[in-house]
Amino acid sequence: MTAEQVASQVVDVDALEIDALEFDGEPFDPTRWSADTIRADAPPQPRPSAAGHGGAGSAGPIGASDLPSGLAGRDADGTGFVRRPSPSTGSPSVPAGGPEPAELAASIARQVRAVVVAAHASALRAQASVQNRVLAALAASGQPASPANPAGSASLVSPADNAVRPAGGLSPAAPTPGISAGSARPRPVGPAPAPAVPGAPAGPVRAALPVAREGGVPRGAQQGLQRDDAAAPAPAVTEVFEVVDGRPSVLSRPSVAPAPTRVSTEAAFKPLARSDRNRLDAADLTRLAEGSIASVFGDAYDQDGANPSIRLALPRAGIPGLLLNWVDGLDVRGGAWGHGALRAGLRSGAVAAGLPAQAGPDQGVQAQGVQAQGTPAGERAVLLAEAAAQAAEVFALYLGLHLGFADATFARGVPGGPDAPGEPDRYQVELFGPTPDADVELALEVTGVDLVPRPWLSVDAEFRVGGEIVARVRGVTLGVQEKPGVPIGPQAGGTVARFLGRRNSLGEPVMLNEFHMAHCSQGDPGIALGPEFSRYRGIRATRLPDGGLRLVDRIVAVQGERGKRESLRGGATHQTEYDSPADSWYYQDTANASMPNCVYMETSLQSALVLGYYLGATLTDLGGEHSLRNLGGTATLLREVDLRNRTLRQHSTLLSTTPMPGSVLQEFSYRFSVDGEPVYEGESMFGYFNEAALARQSGLDAGRLVPTWLDEQQPRPPVRTIDVAARRADPSAPLCSRGHLALLDDVEVVDGGGRYGQGYLRAARPIDPHDWFFARHFVLDPVIPGSLGVEAVIQAIQEWLVDGGHTAGFARPGFVLPVGLPMTWKYRGQFLSTDSETTLEVHVKSLERRPGRVRVVADASVWKPTMRIYELTDVAVELRDEGAPPW
Repeated sequence: MTAEQVASQVVDVDALEIDALEFDGEPFDPTRWSADTIRADAPPQPRPSAAGHGGAGSAGPIGASDLPSGLAGRDADGTGFVRRPSPSTGSPSVPAGGPEPAELAASIARQVRAVVVAAHASALRAQASVQNRVLAALAASGQPASPANPAGSASLVSPADNAVRPAGGLSPAAPTPGISAGSARPRPVGPAPAPAVPGAPAGPVRAALPVAREGGVPRGAQQGLQRDDAAAPAPAVTEVFEVVDGRPSVLSRPSVAPAPTRVSTEAAFKPLARSDRNRLDAADLTRLAEGSIASVFGDAYDQDGANPSIRLALPRAGIPGLLLNWVDGLDVRGGAWGHGALRAGLRSGAVAAGLPAQAGPDQGVQAQGVQAQGTPAGERAVLLAEAAAQAAEVFALYLGLHLGFADATFARGVPGGPDAPGEPDRYQVELFGPTPDADVELALEVTGVDLVPRPWLSVDAEFRVGGEIVARVRGVTLGVQEKPGVPIGPQAGGTVARFLGRRNSLGEPVMLNEFHMAHCSQGDPGIALGPEFSRYRGIRATRLPDGGLRLVDRIVAVQGERGKRESLRGGATHQTEYDSPADSWYYQDTANASMPNCVYMETSLQSALVLGYYLGATLTDLGGEHSLRNLGGTATLLREVDLRNRTLRQHSTLLSTTPMPGSVLQEFSYRFSVDGEPVYEGESMFGYFNEAALARQSGLDAGRLVPTWLDEQQPRPPVRTIDVAARRADPSAPLCSRGHLALLDDVEVVDGGGRYGQGYLRAARPIDPHDWFFARHFVLDPVIPGSLGVEAVIQAIQEWLVDGGHTAGFARPGFVLPVGLPMTWKYRGQFLSTDSETTLEVHVKSLERRPGRVRVVADASVWKPTMRIYELTDVAVELRDEGAPPW
């Protein structure tokens, strides 16, 4: 039986007739349920059209595909794919006499294993969906809860969810303009509104907070609330209120909240500032209430007198002031969602005392549309929600959400502005009986957080006394809103007339900050760069990458004038900064001892492109839709530095601007430094193309499909295969890229082969239109980043070194970028989500050993199915023992 026949016999769970089933309150879509489905609770992703194109450094061979014929499916670890034939000739890469029996057997075994994993995962997910539907029906009918389904608890998490999810986490949903794919935007409790964009998520799913006790103390205090099926059931809900803009209404029963989905490391929100404080006492909270933020969290939060109204528990009509007594367990990655968590204690009697007499009728409870005077239960609901909101304010300050503004206030609900409407303050409160006077603790989880349209976060909270649940509050949303008339971005011409609130680690005021870079990625370009760029809102145009691929944080200063010929001709400069936290996704996923090559490239190229775009390269010659493409460059590492928890200061210079029919070309030089010492430098060219100019791309070989070196060999030389996916499946395997950087599944090797007779490598990989980087690079213009194509080539060389035993004799081996060796790249095309696969080949030029180090230098090419589009010269990999002398 052939591998294709094995694959054709897979039971297609997607084709089962289960359309009538609903999942988490939404119609069940069987297309979501397959081994390739990363996120069971997300809507199916729309396939981007061929017209969608990407940007900075676009292209690269990575990802999974729709499994066309000839490809069985994912490998056993759930992340790899079985390699398909090379696209160069359409014929399998095997000798004319047929494949070796051992090679064929191994291939069939891998594919059968993938089939079994896929079928088993789909069956488990389908079973979980049925269970969720039954639980939702029970909750809707008002039937008593059971220990397996506490009142108001979230629907079950499929056991297959984590079993088949790639190590990198979730593939993000297709982004809604203005909404980060890494964080769900708040939505009202109850039925979800229709998505704003077809295929985009309707909003966040909020989890009811489960009972989790251990010795009377909330379990998982440092990580927020955790699911615990063995916990005792919650007491029966006695009263439920829905509160919209401070006006409570009585509900007959609580809504059923979907299960939380933990955000991936790449999609996790990046705080604007970091503090080593994770516990605050009453005196700390008092200082926060006085607006003394930096005195509590540290100098990184100092705004030199800006934002005088940003403070904890700002007095509000009808609210008795600060309700919190202490805060503990502040964790930016805590909670079931991975967005953050904390615990807090309420001041004695803060809730039991009720609302002040001056609360007025606005704080009353509406029942059946009639305004009633405040009831004890209604007052408790309002005060508990206020306590949750104050805890959310603490967490917002901890994240530094206010640091991008100079004069703002906290606002309830998602704040908006002239550029984008906000959303109302809407949440639900469940009461489980009376609330005692003292010893009330709350456990808070952040369910969503973002900087667009204005900084906001959404939280759920659970209140306990002696370990027993007394109340839940779900869906409290807090935003940061500028005061009326206060500017939040550049004026026409790009000038910044006044300080916008942000200072860097040196205390210098910066021109544009993280808020503006977020809008440059997935919001309003007019807010980011000035009103001239509002024309690009909602259309395909130049944008920074989003999420964890956005590698520019702040523009410190620009030397040059927008639209001025002398600036565009060359000589304009700017300085940007990027903070590289040690918990960044790429440090976790790389095989390198420090930062991977793709991040060196991306952060430098992104900084350069922002300069050219800011100066107005597209405003006159390309006024409408266009795409940005990196065309090539050369870069050199100047010294070996561990960049964890360091700030990279980029200095970019525009060298030239060349308008052409349908396009504009710009050349740049760049250098980044750490602590004043240069680390990495290079030059690069970008092109801005309208659709017609982009369609004329013909690759590196004048539109011809040039075969790989291996496919040209007659007779075909012996080939061995490095099983990268199998090595990655072993958690203890060293020097292996994983998660978001798992870019290869196997590598073909011809020992002594290639153009230089030193060794030849080839790898092919299907493209999955749902791969994580398409949602990041770029919004409305998805292509694979070219830097990831280079990274895949580097990984092939790394795997070859490990497989060849070159780590022998090293006590603590690690991969690093070679110092002092320029690498040159040339791009003449891009990988779209509609392309079927990528193929790379590597020609080893040299392998050299020095004390404690091994260095490989090679040339490489990368193909899409129809043409060769990348060419790399002197791409190098260095393996070194920790502490080895420099090369």
